[in-house]
Amino acid sequence: MDDGWLEFDPNPSKPSFALPPGAVDAHCHVFGPGATFPYAATRKYTPCDAPKETLWALRDHLGFTRNVIVQATCHGTDNRALLDALENSNGLARGVATVSNDMSDEQLQALHDAGVRGARFNFVRRLVDVLPHNELLAIGERIQSMGWHLVIYIESQDLATLRCFLEGLPGTIVFDHMGRPDVSRDIYDNAFELFVQMLTENENMWTKVSCPDRLTLAGPPGYDDVVPFARHLVETFPDRVLWGTDWPHPNLKSHMPDDGKLVDYVLAIAVNERLQQQLLIDNPMRLYWPEEAT
Repeated sequence: MDDGWLEFDPNPSKPSFALPPGAVDAHCHVFGPGATFPYAATRKYTPCDAPKETLWALRDHLGFTRNVIVQATCHGTDNRALLDALENSNGLARGVATVSNDMSDEQLQALHDAGVRGARFNFVRRLVDVLPHNELLAIGERIQSMGWHLVIYIESQDLATLRCFLEGLPGTIVFDHMGRPDVSRDIYDNAFELFVQMLTENENMWTKVSCPDRLTLAGPPGYDDVVPFARHLVETFPDRVLWGTDWPHPNLKSHMPDDGKLVDYVLAIAVNERLQQQLLIDNPMRLYWPEEAT
């Protein structure tokens, strides 16, 4: 197991972009602390501890109102750290859990009662052993009665092989990080065009336009090579895009982003107030707090 991962920046800058009231950080994590919530024995990386208290402080510093906390692979299907954060969020956080088909209906209901609204499945082989398709389909069908969605993490080179399967999944599907396009190419690259085509033909599919730090070759502060991809998706699917910091940025080695500068990056991909309102407030509220959405 590689221990060379960078730790998150403990002193991020204050964003120049004043987030609109009610903005949601729709993709972030909590890790551990490991002494209380041990990391999974099957994990393929070990993160630094990133507890809920630090996430709440970052939320306030950046100007967000709410968080969507996504269970990461280092905790496996042990969602206790996630649930602890949700239960101590005063209703300002919702969650995306990792679930298995051997979980009982009662266990799934307990996750729902705590604030979980989605289940995440990872197809990135360097991070996780991929769940068999029939099991994922069964879980997808089970969660529909609770109004949950599926979150799918794939890489662009795998999309052509997986497309038929993904289009057969039930309910709302949310893709992490734009399906990880190859930003050394342009938005007319075959793999990215296939991703856009799939979203065009399947109105139940959404995408996160987050994590320029994971995709970039040009690097910070502007992540200029990632901007055209994210901006194209925001403008093409304005009612089906989400954005989040990805704090604390697990398993990064090239550089550790400044979360304040990541917030400023939103201005480059959502270029007017209407798009910013949809990306940061309307869409995540509709998906995670539908009872409050206008």
